[in-house]
Amino acid sequence: MRRLKTSILAAALAGAAVAAHAQAVSDDPYIWLEDVAGPRAMGWVEAHNAESQAVLEADPRYARYYAEALAIAQAKDRIPYGRFLGGQIYNFWQDADHVRGIYRRTTLAGYEAPQPAWETVLDIDALAAAEKANWVYKGVSCARPAERRCLVSLSDGGEDAVTVREFDLPSGKFVDGGFVLPKGKQRVAWEDENTLLVAREWRPGELGRTGYPYIVKRLKRGQPLSAATEVYRADPGDGGYGVTPYVLRDGENRTLAVLDRPLDTFTSETYILGPKGPQRVGIPAKASLSDMVAGRVVIQTREEWTPAGSRTTFPAGALLSVDLAQLKADPAHLKPTLIYAAGPREALEGASASKGVLVVSTLDNVRGRTLLFTPGPNGSWKRSSLPLPDNSTVGVVDVGQTDDRALIAVTSFLTPPALYLADAATGTARRIKSQPAKFDASNLVAEQYEATSSDGTKIPYFLVHRKDIKLDGANPTLLYAYGGFESSETPGYSATTGKLWLEQGGVYALANIRGGGEFGPKWHEAGLGVKRQIVFDDFVAVGRDLIARRITSPRRLGIRGGSNGGLLTGVAFTQHPELWNAALIEVPLLDMIRISKIAAGASWEGEYGSVDKDPAVRAFWEKTSPYHNLRRGTAYPEPFIFTTTKDDRVGPQHARKFAARMEEMGLPFFYYENTEGGHAAGANLKQTAHTSALEMIYLTRKLMD
Repeated sequence: MRRLKTSILAAALAGAAVAAHAQAVSDDPYIWLEDVAGPRAMGWVEAHNAESQAVLEADPRYARYYAEALAIAQAKDRIPYGRFLGGQIYNFWQDADHVRGIYRRTTLAGYEAPQPAWETVLDIDALAAAEKANWVYKGVSCARPAERRCLVSLSDGGEDAVTVREFDLPSGKFVDGGFVLPKGKQRVAWEDENTLLVAREWRPGELGRTGYPYIVKRLKRGQPLSAATEVYRADPGDGGYGVTPYVLRDGENRTLAVLDRPLDTFTSETYILGPKGPQRVGIPAKASLSDMVAGRVVIQTREEWTPAGSRTTFPAGALLSVDLAQLKADPAHLKPTLIYAAGPREALEGASASKGVLVVSTLDNVRGRTLLFTPGPNGSWKRSSLPLPDNSTVGVVDVGQTDDRALIAVTSFLTPPALYLADAATGTARRIKSQPAKFDASNLVAEQYEATSSDGTKIPYFLVHRKDIKLDGANPTLLYAYGGFESSETPGYSATTGKLWLEQGGVYALANIRGGGEFGPKWHEAGLGVKRQIVFDDFVAVGRDLIARRITSPRRLGIRGGSNGGLLTGVAFTQHPELWNAALIEVPLLDMIRISKIAAGASWEGEYGSVDKDPAVRAFWEKTSPYHNLRRGTAYPEPFIFTTTKDDRVGPQHARKFAARMEEMGLPFFYYENTEGGHAAGANLKQTAHTSALEMIYLTRKLMD
């Protein structure tokens, strides 16, 4: 009887949520702006673009800002970050002569030279012109171990949806009669050189409720898509980003085909594919099989785990290993060994296997580290580290598959990027490339401070400013954060920000608020779902700390964020308009009531909760969603709202509707929507420079003038 009453109550609550949602839709006067490419909506976009451009481009500083931003974007002395493929180094490159970009290669010895002798393999500009298509390069995936045949992903204008075509690296040509996968949001992995594992929309409508594929098929060379053999079918009602097939392969060419079935944004089921078909792997929902080295499969955990039959509990944010043969024989009952566990102020960022070494990226109080783990006897691992500069952001660019070489990028706020070539087997590294300075940092300093959030937690943030700064509250300051999806924000060299903001006397602040991954999974989980107000409170606390230290004042303080960070700035804008005089709200999430109906929003319920299923989540977002919490008569700062028409991830609908509601209330704003570029600032370097110039002119006018 109790269970029956509970079911009746749940049904009633769900029914009430549905009814409330229907009412919200009927009360929304701007649903028509959700028609992404509709003529009425695009007419609105064009009119508001023209209004914003008429003001910002008329500023006498605009031409210089655009020229400097374009020069930085097209500079040929940038570091050409490469990857190891087929015994050579490959690089995707854009500059003034290659606006869409070229895919090119050189030898390793040639790569180390100051001016490598590059050979163009694929010219995206020429391809787009020949095919009269708006191609944007989205990556290359090559079949191991030969790394001869590759899949090139091409997007129409920057969308996440891509067309996939097989390409022959040695000849530099698309393969006649090779694999071709028509446009779609799809997941593809090479099982071998003649076989693909593909998740896509096989027939019209065969996508899950989040808009991503849930059916995986095996496609053999020469087969039409209709002849592909189904190997796995998930529930179309699942959340997350759709089923993803991938293949782990170690340096001795042992392989493991894996399927990741996401249940929501952060939890999933993992399966291996073998003679018995898909078999569930006995790892937690917040864990994944990440790589393989020397016959050991590496497991990355994001929650505590006590394996079945074990007395050992492994922590969240750890790396474990399990013998490949044991995993294949009994995937439900694993016997893992600990490789690495993060300390209290550490965070695991990722791990990549070379032929015989696991190269691991970590953060130590938001400072980058590169650790090396070499397999030892009886499942043990030997730990060492690479000698790299301290107080920097350190990232693994690529690792070799046939040897133990690795390319490591090192940067910081004021030090231009450098590239190191490492030998993971010997633990040595040497700098092979460095970028010339793009702005004058001689009178600048980067420091780290802490602010106290609403619950007493200390929130670290970085501050970049002039050495002779006056603590008079008059310094124009830009505060940035992201605060979501366990994404860590670390110091990085931004030539555009340096040239157009810091060099002009501006101050830059980067906040490591909760929701990110700077201190491991718990830092992220502290702000999930209805707990998310603490993320916004962290951001506000940093803003108030900047004011309390007399670094700046509300008149000179601006905020910036994109995507999930656009939601952050939108909430900070509506909850505390008195603290800021500028707000850059970029490719944002702002309508948190209809988020599941817009673009890929339904796939993020693990991050934000579901307003359609959970009344508590709905109640939270009704009082927090920026679109629904604009208030007439409130003195808001004049924001700059930026989005792109081709963004099929977040979608331009959020930004459009937010601006339209501000207009309805007679509130001033700038709005600009790039008609290309996907979930980014532009589809090519000129569009990116244009966006940068508009935004920096806006900040200059609001905070410096």
